Amino acid sequence: MNSRRKQRLFAVSSILVLLSGAIGMMLYTLNDSIDVFYTPSEIHEGKDATGAMPYVGQRIRIGGLVVPGSVKRDTETLAVRFDLMDLGPKVTVEYSGILPDLFREGQGIVATGILESATLIIAHEVLAKHDEEYMPPELAEKLGITHTPPKEAAY
Repeated sequence: MNSRRKQRLFAVSSILVLLSGAIGMMLYTLNDSIDVFYTPSEIHEGKDATGAMPYVGQRIRIGGLVVPGSVKRDTETLAVRFDLMDLGPKVTVEYSGILPDLFREGQGIVATGILESATLIIAHEVLAKHDEEYMPPELAEKLGITHTPPKEAAY
C-alpha cells in the first residue's frame, strides 16, 4: 500500500472514530433528558416487554386515574398530594402549583416528575386529559380498553 492510500485510510478512520465518539457523548448526555412513560403498575412490576424498572431519581412520566378521595391540598400553599392508579397498586404524586382546570378525582392525568421512592413522585408538571374519550394508548392497554383516536371536530 502506498503512502497516499495510508494517509487517506488514516484520515477516514480518524473521522469515523471522532464521529462515533461525538454521537456516543450526545446520547449519554441526552439520556438524562428522556422521560419514559410508566403506569402505576409498571413502576412496581416493571415494563411488560423488557421488565425495565424505574430507579429512584429518574425523570418519568406517569399516567393513570386520580383515586377518588385521595386529593389532599395544603391550605397554606399550592401543594397538592394525590394517588394515581390503573388496575394495580397506587402511586402517590406530590405537586406544587396550579392544577389544570380539568383536574378532578376519577380523571385521567399524566404527570411528569422525579421518582423519589418506589411509591412517590415529585411532579413538576400535571396534565389533565382534554377529551373524555382520549386515553394514552399504554394506559388504555393496561385497563383493557380499546384505544380509539379522538374524533375530528366538525366545523
